[in-house]
Amino acid sequence: MAKRGGFPGGMPGNMNNLMKQAQKMQRQMEESQRELEATEFTAKAGGGAVEVTVTGKKQVTNIVLSQDVVDPDDVEMLQDLIMAAINEAMKMADEASANMMGRMTGGFGGGYPF
Repeated sequence: MAKRGGFPGGMPGNMNNLMKQAQKMQRQMEESQRELEATEFTAKAGGGAVEVTVTGKKQVTNIVLSQDVVDPDDVEMLQDLIMAAINEAMKMADEASANMMGRMTGGFGGGYPF
């Protein structure tokens, strides 16, 4: 009677290949993540009166304000424009991250069907 279970002599070839592919994919994901974190995303609001730049790590690195938008009597408008530009830049970073993950996972996404 044949013995069942286990892998006499080590892992079968298919399992070794699967492990190598998983390690390769992990390295590719780490490299893509580093690239994303170094990428800058710039968004404008108020017709370009406010410009905000964020990194893929979602850190604000630059804010440029047009002199025309700096009105001491209307600080709320300036605050709204800065917030809108930051939110748009963050959205751009999120979309780039989602696209990267989609490429890496072959379209499987984050959800599982079970």
